[in-house]
Amino acid sequence: MASVGGKNTKPERVVRRYLHRLGFRFGLHAKRLPGRPDVVLPKYRTVVFVHGCFWHHHPGCRYAIVPKTRREFWLEKFEKNAERDARNISDLKSEGWEVIVVWECQTRSVENLASGLEPLLERKRQSA
Repeated sequence: MASVGGKNTKPERVVRRYLHRLGFRFGLHAKRLPGRPDVVLPKYRTVVFVHGCFWHHHPGCRYAIVPKTRREFWLEKFEKNAERDARNISDLKSEGWEVIVVWECQTRSVENLASGLEPLLERKRQSA
């Protein structure tokens, strides 16, 4: 698992390309913020996490499978990932950041991606 990359994944690049095309400017993987968000938009005080459906166990998603071998290990891992995600989101919100989570499966179509990023798109419309 150490060889699994956590930065610059294809779903992250899709989200970044989409945001850039819409005129957003942002930072990446801010070390000073809890959870090192994938995209940081300081102007809108918003962060975006791009979660893999398998690793973060997206509820109801067909990609959120549990491997048949070592099930206990995987279930514990998914549970710890979910706890860590919740803690990071809570910490960011307490610091005044809006948090958006985009799931890997949402990056497969522009419509789903736009719906996942709707809170951010709405904030941009209001500030324009």
